[in-house]
Amino acid sequence: MDNKQLIAEKVAQAAAILNEFGVVVWLTFVRETTLSPDPTLELIAAVDVTWQSAFILSRDGRHTAIVGRYDTENVEQLGVYDTIIGYDEGIAQPLRETLARLNPATIAINYSANDVAADGLSHGMYLALQQHLAGTPFADRLVSAEKLVAALRGRKSAAEVERVRTAVATTLQLFDEVEAFVKPGMTQRQIADFVHGRIDEMGLAYAWPKPFNPIVTCGPESAVGHAAPGDVVLQKGHLLHMDLGVKQNDYCSDLQRMWYVLDDGETAVPPDVQRAFDVVYGAIKAGEAALKPGTPGWQVDEAARDFIVDNGFPEYKHAFGHLLGRVAHDGSTVLGPRWERYGQTTEMLVEVGNIFTLELHVVVPNRGIMSLEEDVLVTEDGVEYLGRPQTAVRIIR
Repeated sequence: MDNKQLIAEKVAQAAAILNEFGVVVWLTFVRETTLSPDPTLELIAAVDVTWQSAFILSRDGRHTAIVGRYDTENVEQLGVYDTIIGYDEGIAQPLRETLARLNPATIAINYSANDVAADGLSHGMYLALQQHLAGTPFADRLVSAEKLVAALRGRKSAAEVERVRTAVATTLQLFDEVEAFVKPGMTQRQIADFVHGRIDEMGLAYAWPKPFNPIVTCGPESAVGHAAPGDVVLQKGHLLHMDLGVKQNDYCSDLQRMWYVLDDGETAVPPDVQRAFDVVYGAIKAGEAALKPGTPGWQVDEAARDFIVDNGFPEYKHAFGHLLGRVAHDGSTVLGPRWERYGQTTEMLVEVGNIFTLELHVVVPNRGIMSLEEDVLVTEDGVEYLGRPQTAVRIIR
């Protein structure tokens, strides 16, 4: 499926979502999208516009785009907008005329205090929209589109799932190549440089910025979190952890894998490392068991978090999982605790078609962090792993 077909699929899905939520019109209002993109636009148009532009989706399936004259051809090529209006001097008049024709009781626009993916309308553009609608009844009919965005972005189509699955397969291949390449004495930076070389050779992009991707953690001296690879050296008796995501055909992977470097005289993973792996793996399985449609995100996190704590490790200070798609952190529902920083995203319900990461870690004293991350698709009955999960500690000799 090419990108135009994918856009058509998502626009049709959007119309169904509008009907589901009883919303007549959804307005995505943008300008200079190269400089200030709205995350929603890549789902419903995937074009670059310069002047103020309005993409109006209607629940009856007849959609309107109002764009600058010189952007009309690109929008026409999409084949999903029934009415395309090109303007020269200003968007206000055609926008008011279009809304008068549709006369919606509410107009959903892209702002949200909770979901970054639904917060694409800048404050300046909101003020411009208010000015354009001044003197009309529509200025008082604006509501948040966050539920619409969450549904459209979160409910992956079959084509989207296959693209993520492909990115996951590529990432798993890269992990195998890392295992063949890595030797004790290498630095984090050397290991990351190898991965960068392979990703660049394959012509792929990165699921998050290249300087911090992959995250490479070598032993107990490495920073835990999102730090860029540095000069810490991988040593025998230490853990090697990698967090890697590629972007392939516009969709991302986000996976973590673990290795142990055998020390002199060792032929197997030592007990402290094995126990840490068993607890992390068990916590992911506990969260997986709770990851069912209709479950709020915090309950899924609670199942994994309780498993960690009940087995004697401190709780991890992050969410158990996030949505994955066009970016590594794809907005909307978070599988996390009811902490202030997550707002209402942990109250949102898991839905069929969501793709989540499942991730957590513990620290193994004097050896490093033990952290796993898997990418899974929510089905009607539970989850489907989009690539082979790690079920044992991998060994570097």
